Amino acid sequence: MKIKDIELVWLGHACFKIKIAGKVIYIDPYQLDKVEEKADYILITHSHYDHCSIEDLAKLIKPTTIVIATPDCQSKIMKLQPTPNIKIAQPNVSYEFDNFKLDCIEAYNIGKDFHQKIQAWVGYIVITDDIAIFHAGDTDVIPEHDKLKQYAEKYKLIMLLPVGGTYTMNWKEASELAIKIKPYMAIPMHYASIVGSIDDAEQFVDECNKHNVNAVLLDKEA
Repeated sequence: MKIKDIELVWLGHACFKIKIAGKVIYIDPYQLDKVEEKADYILITHSHYDHCSIEDLAKLIKPTTIVIATPDCQSKIMKLQPTPNIKIAQPNVSYEFDNFKLDCIEAYNIGKDFHQKIQAWVGYIVITDDIAIFHAGDTDVIPEHDKLKQYAEKYKLIMLLPVGGTYTMNWKEASELAIKIKPYMAIPMHYASIVGSIDDAEQFVDECNKHNVNAVLLDKEA
């Protein structure tokens, strides 16, 4: 899908490819069937195998690739050849790159042990011109998501939200968050692979649209 000059592609599970001004950004690459474009940047939300997949990272890196990842991912990533330039992601850390700004935001579970707040895992907000793309990472709805209202007021905010439940928010919780924040667009992810189903994604989209929040179901690109 194209939004102004930005290309946004869902590659399954929590993986997206974003193209901005000729630069290629991957978020949480996992089970990639084929790779037509190497990565200029790779964003990793946390170290779980379906988000920090060394097999998939190896398909994407080139000598100039920059990987932004949480500290617990470092030892895995340093084994890659060529060894990429690694920048550390932590909540409330920001980076400025040539074509975009990157803000890191908290991602954790409430009342579950899968993703604990103490781990300091993250979601990402990719900002370019008047567009902000929020990738939630593996998280429940948390108080820190209130920060997103500021992005929705300042930018055309696109929210990439997990809907599969179990390890993250479910479709109902995700739709309630989107309805609260009122983004420019909401897109479901983290379903139809390890957990969740296409039905979860469809219910999320339907519920958002009922409340005048533009939600879109992306087809997985092979």
